[in-house]
Amino acid sequence: MREPHPDKLNELVGKLVNDLGASLAGASILLGDRLGLYKAMVDGEPTTSAALAKKTGLHERYVREWLSGQAASGYIDYHSEKDTFSLSPEQALAFAEEGSPAFFAGAFDVVQATYLDEPKVTEAFRTGKGVGWHEHSKCLFSGTERFFRPGYNANLVSNWIPALDGLEAKLKAGAKVADVGCGHGASTIVMAKAYPKSEFFGFDYHLPSIERARKLAAEDGVGDRITFAQANAKDFPAKGYDLVAFFDCLHDMGDPVGAGKHVKETMAKDGVWMIVEPFAHDNLKDNLNPVGRVYYAASTFICTPASLSQEVALGLGAQAGERRLRRVAAEAGFTRFRRATETPFNMIFEARA
Repeated sequence: MREPHPDKLNELVGKLVNDLGASLAGASILLGDRLGLYKAMVDGEPTTSAALAKKTGLHERYVREWLSGQAASGYIDYHSEKDTFSLSPEQALAFAEEGSPAFFAGAFDVVQATYLDEPKVTEAFRTGKGVGWHEHSKCLFSGTERFFRPGYNANLVSNWIPALDGLEAKLKAGAKVADVGCGHGASTIVMAKAYPKSEFFGFDYHLPSIERARKLAAEDGVGDRITFAQANAKDFPAKGYDLVAFFDCLHDMGDPVGAGKHVKETMAKDGVWMIVEPFAHDNLKDNLNPVGRVYYAASTFICTPASLSQEVALGLGAQAGERRLRRVAAEAGFTRFRRATETPFNMIFEARA
């Protein structure tokens, strides 16, 4: 065994202790989310474990241990003088208020899926075969919607669409829109609510997601203006779309170039292909940061296996970067491609024929 440097070893072990705590705390976040514990504390009033257990109908001893662990993680506040716990306004936004742009609890459904599906991915490493989106645990589908929805709520109508040349005016006047790889329809619903004169079509190859999208659209009062249908990115019907949108899904596709070629065939003459992808730089060294850490891990367990399960199996991965995406669009026949805007988690591109 090579001789380790004591200080570097201690630093690494300290990091691992922190990461171990974070990994276990993720399961505690799932508990708090599913049992309504965060929502029961949303008013910010200090509470004892007994009072919270009574309010939620749960067992006090479990609630007390959960509260203590959450306080140790800094996810809730502990007031030692009265042995009470509370949620700050910032913590409430992250854990209790699902409509907030900072809501994060839903992301841990995705984390759970990576643990549940690890044996499938381990086997894929050995065989080189993929793991299809539909082969993952159910919590991945709901978790993906809940992870991305806050970003769509905060940015799609206020920032992303206005950044695309002339698109906002078209949508306000009445346009045809295809949302490809729509999942549970979070992005489609946001757009349909904002642009009542436009007609929306949501496509996904995963039928359970389409069925869930229809239900959510009806609950949000836009079911009559969205047509959800099962279709993949290379065979969804052509209707002369003014906008074809791919939200955080192009890199999951086995043949993104083929998908882009089909987009080009389905668009109106002056249509726009909007590509929303995870934020990434072109070079690995520039992605070695907290955001890159999240996306590389998710890509290892979800995105790359999904692509490798399909024809062509290009395997872009969730950190492809602008240069690689630009090449995909060019190979698909798009002559104009630009980064329209960005957030810490996403890059938004506009492609035109």
